[in-house]
Amino acid sequence: MTVDIIPNRPDVAIHPDVAIHPRWVRVCHWINAIAIFVMIGSGWQVYNASPLFHSLQFSKHIALGEWLGGALLWHFAAMWVLVINGIVYVTLGIVSGRFRRKLLPIYPSEVVADAKAALTLRLSHDDLMHYNAVQKLLYAGVMVTGILIVLSGLSIWKPVQFQELATLFGGYDFARYVHFVCMLAIVGFLIVHVALALVVPKSLRAIIGGR
Repeated sequence: MTVDIIPNRPDVAIHPDVAIHPRWVRVCHWINAIAIFVMIGSGWQVYNASPLFHSLQFSKHIALGEWLGGALLWHFAAMWVLVINGIVYVTLGIVSGRFRRKLLPIYPSEVVADAKAALTLRLSHDDLMHYNAVQKLLYAGVMVTGILIVLSGLSIWKPVQFQELATLFGGYDFARYVHFVCMLAIVGFLIVHVALALVVPKSLRAIIGGR
């Protein structure tokens, strides 16, 4: 077995037999990816039926469902996949200690330093076993956003049955705005996430094959 040493980091060795992403992470990642894209596309079609901003309409070419009823069917189907898969992912992440090792701690000073390094193209991506501070913040943030978008979605879907939950979001109308803002945050995350995968292709290989 060969062992590679990261340039300028002789203290860090990469063992090819050690999985960067275990199988459960990879399976949950790709299930989430499919469910989120279906939810976003169908959600845009649902939004078009009753827009929050009349000047904003999503093109039918990127919306999923063709009509309100069809979009709702897609949206609810993907919702249950996302919720169940999310529960599995978060539970295993906590129980296995992966979240603690990968995402904590997050120091504001490190986030600022790594963000500056990224903007000047000086942020290293040699060690895929280690998340930089910006990655930690983004991954933790998108999980919190995912929880908020599901809860606000339940408030919109069943405002009477989940009236206490809807009240926490300021009522049905305000829950729609929270849902919309969370969607924008997730879309923004996906744009950055996909862009980085293209810039650092070995990270894409790692989430497919694990190593």
